Amino acid sequence: MSIPFTLLADIVLIIHALFIAFIVCGALLIILGGLKQWRWVRNPLFRWSHLIGIIFVAAQSWLGMMCPLTTLEIELRLVAGDSLYTGSFIQYWLQEIIYFTAPTWVFTSAYTTFGFLVLIAWIVLPPRQFGKEAADVT
Repeated sequence: MSIPFTLLADIVLIIHALFIAFIVCGALLIILGGLKQWRWVRNPLFRWSHLIGIIFVAAQSWLGMMCPLTTLEIELRLVAGDSLYTGSFIQYWLQEIIYFTAPTWVFTSAYTTFGFLVLIAWIVLPPRQFGKEAADVT
């Protein structure tokens, strides 16, 4: 039994929303964790994943590329014969939150600024080295 393309598109939309939440909430948690001295915010896997994620977003924006998750979702919806603005309640609201209209320069500026904030957090609150235990960090 094959999975309907609409369901696959919905799954891609949810993954997209989770990625955005990881980038935005991750930055807020890093800053808050630095203030509260939470050791887990120095986890190198978390921090490298976060940094690479925002670099990817900013770079694709500067290159004028559409997000691959957006492209994949659109392609799946087209194959399914769906229009881009119909679907379930969750799908509708995720699209309303994720996809909003603004000039391209607004997004490029926002992603770049956010990337610089993540880089500043990286410098001010560096991750611990791989292999170092949280107990080793003071």
